[in-house]
Amino acid sequence: MKTILIIEDDVALRENTAELLELSNYNVLTSPNGAAGIEQAKKEKPDIIVCDIMMPEVDGYGVLQALANDVNTRQIPFIFLSAKTEHKEIRKGMDLGADDYLTKPFDEEELLSAIESRLAKSSILSAMAKEIQQAAIAEQDEDSVRSLHELKNFFDDNGTIIQVKKGEPVYKVGDHSNNIFLILKGVVKSHKMDESGKELTTALHKADDFLGFTSFDENFPYQESATAVEDTELAAISKMELKEVLGKSRNVSLELMNVLTDNLSEIKEQLLQMAYSSVRKKTAQTILQFAEVLNKKSEDSIKISRNDLASVAGIATESLIRTLSGFKKEGLIEIEGRNIRILDLERLQTIE
Repeated sequence: MKTILIIEDDVALRENTAELLELSNYNVLTSPNGAAGIEQAKKEKPDIIVCDIMMPEVDGYGVLQALANDVNTRQIPFIFLSAKTEHKEIRKGMDLGADDYLTKPFDEEELLSAIESRLAKSSILSAMAKEIQQAAIAEQDEDSVRSLHELKNFFDDNGTIIQVKKGEPVYKVGDHSNNIFLILKGVVKSHKMDESGKELTTALHKADDFLGFTSFDENFPYQESATAVEDTELAAISKMELKEVLGKSRNVSLELMNVLTDNLSEIKEQLLQMAYSSVRKKTAQTILQFAEVLNKKSEDSIKISRNDLASVAGIATESLIRTLSGFKKEGLIEIEGRNIRILDLERLQTIE
């Protein structure tokens, strides 16, 4: 049932109009003057307002202006009732935003017709506005990236595809950090030189990993190098473009933050291992780490340079080679040239 608010200072006209509308199955509210009508309209938010013009305190024009300035009432259809029949008065009311203008005296059919047509128009406009809003939301959802999986698809679909041969750099220390990368296939190591000129591998990145994060706000140079451990394919997106994508999706930003936090925890764990573990444990853990990153089963061979193994383990190449020879004698691994195959996974995992 639709609710109509009648604002009219003439008691008899107000009551007669209310009775007429109630008999036509409308819920009717009444106010005796403009000030009371404004307050009631804001409180009750009726479906339509029928308002006299000539009233004490606040006239009908003042009521319309007050409600038009309120975001909660400006869309309510508004019909003026007035004994003023001059064209300029009618024009004034319509210019202020009234939906219709009835002159007194009016008959029952005229009033009901005006109300029904304005309610119908309001319903149509409301439905159209809702459809437009839903379409806008759907379009935004269609264009926006809603998950980390979709973000990776965005890299794959929109990024610049880069091929990097084994041993070649993706970027070097000091290069401008203009892009963020997603590894599509292959393995990349992040590394830098220590004070003595020894290479230190800080992380291994496999397919589906992100690479190259620095500040989004400033164009800091890369603080470490990234080199392909095997033939690698990457998708590159500019930092500004990625920043725009993340700005549209809080959930994706949080997911990405969790990934970067996990990566940082892994790096810290690796650094602790390099600092405090024995050479045997460092070597064993590095072999296992390469097997995981290269997605190898324990029975598969791992083809990796001794320098890369030593760099990740944080030990001298000579120490690594001696330790590998020891593992071979103990039956933990098998060595054929540069290939290493794990023979006893459980024992290798428990080396201290």
